[in-house]
Amino acid sequence: MTDVPAVSTFSASGEDAITRTIELNIDSSTQDIAQSDFLEIYEIERTVTAIVEGDFKRTALQFPDELLRHSVPIYRLLKSKAGEGHDIYVLADTSYGSCCVDEVAAQHVDADLIVHYGHACLSQPSRLPVIYVFGKKPIDVDDCINQLGNCLTTRLQEDTNSDSGNRPDILLRYDVGYSYCADVITHRLGSELQSLTIRVLHDPLPTRLDPKTTVHSPKTFEPAVAKADEDICTNVVIAYIGGESLNLTNLLMTHSHCEVYAYDPSTRSAHLQSHRTNKLLMRRFAMVQRARDADVFGILVGTLGVTSYLPLIAHVRKLLARAQKKSYTISVGKLNPAKLANFMEIECFILIACPENSVIDAKEFLRPIVTPFELEVALQAEGTWSGRYVLDFEKLLAGDSENDIGIVAEGNESDPDQPTFSLITGKYRQARRYGTQDNETSTEGTSAALTLRNQDGAISKLADSAAALFLNSRSYQGLETKIGEDSPSVLEQGRSGIARGYSDDHA
Repeated sequence: MTDVPAVSTFSASGEDAITRTIELNIDSSTQDIAQSDFLEIYEIERTVTAIVEGDFKRTALQFPDELLRHSVPIYRLLKSKAGEGHDIYVLADTSYGSCCVDEVAAQHVDADLIVHYGHACLSQPSRLPVIYVFGKKPIDVDDCINQLGNCLTTRLQEDTNSDSGNRPDILLRYDVGYSYCADVITHRLGSELQSLTIRVLHDPLPTRLDPKTTVHSPKTFEPAVAKADEDICTNVVIAYIGGESLNLTNLLMTHSHCEVYAYDPSTRSAHLQSHRTNKLLMRRFAMVQRARDADVFGILVGTLGVTSYLPLIAHVRKLLARAQKKSYTISVGKLNPAKLANFMEIECFILIACPENSVIDAKEFLRPIVTPFELEVALQAEGTWSGRYVLDFEKLLAGDSENDIGIVAEGNESDPDQPTFSLITGKYRQARRYGTQDNETSTEGTSAALTLRNQDGAISKLADSAAALFLNSRSYQGLETKIGEDSPSVLEQGRSGIARGYSDDHA
């Protein structure tokens, strides 16, 4: 008989956590960069000039995971050229998405400037000035113009030959890594389409944002779609440069009435992407229907760097209170299913994050995660949706989205106790109402209205607490206190060593 080593069922050595290999998607465009190219690709001279002229004493460098291996050479170049009196720090793992400026981590070193590298969502910062260094992703400009020119020429000739004379404009959008060649592509693409008398519009990306400076970000600035009218939207064709990303997905949803042609530099091909719009909006509409069935909401703080995140949280709380829903505000950093599964009493989450990180379409999460605009759609009196999609904080706070939908206000319903029909379950449901006198008196006088507050025997009313009601309904409510029943344990010598391998053999 072969001896089998004894393996503990309830404990492990922890060796797998030390030796585990983490897979990282490395962008091929960032590999094998020569030392001489760092000055140009990462704009060392421009960054040093901004640091010296602005007299910034403490500068924080923020890198995404795929660029961390370049952080040391960039740090050394900046430190040597900036000279004495300018301290530079490399930030560790970001608190939220890498596209957002991590002002929380920068404040740990009292930084007065942040240099953000790589992909960025260009959200307005709330505390510190930001310098953006997008890098330079490789692209064949000639092939890009030929591919997009062929697709657009075929599409635009139909409108040019028609009697309506309604000739659309071309709105150029792109991943931030291709901003260095956007002007060249704009002019050359305009020359290719000159025979069709088509305008090619281009909004340059800002390379620096300050908290007190109002800058139109290309994520929200729409020069040809300013009135948000469907007739105007259909008169715009968007040409996008970049691969499959959240940026392209959000562009399709926020411009659902426009045709979008995307050129992928990695595959050197251009295709019409608008056919995906309906499927994307249908999936989000299913999330909206699940949010309509929820009575307890969790407001997830997904950013601390966007300037309007606090007013938006207050706006969402106001909407939920007006609809007599219960809300909890939660900050858990980067989201994962295990974290959110700890809040079993919450039936739907609302993510307050930048436009690129707001849409979460993952089946691993136990509860649905919606955007603030989707919450407004879910709280309307009728389950209708015009198809318009808003992700920008300023538009939500300005009330632009309320022009299309009617939010349920307190007292609007003729019968608040009337059941509603759920499209998810196919049954009628009775909504719970929070923040009203009726809700407090409904449990008064019952054992469910009281709960143990602490070990001293003090009790308190459950009142309007959804979490307390959920805990009271569970069969397991934690370890029993057994005050006065158990004697104190005898102190014993514990283990010594590190977690991966203790020096003793005790179980």
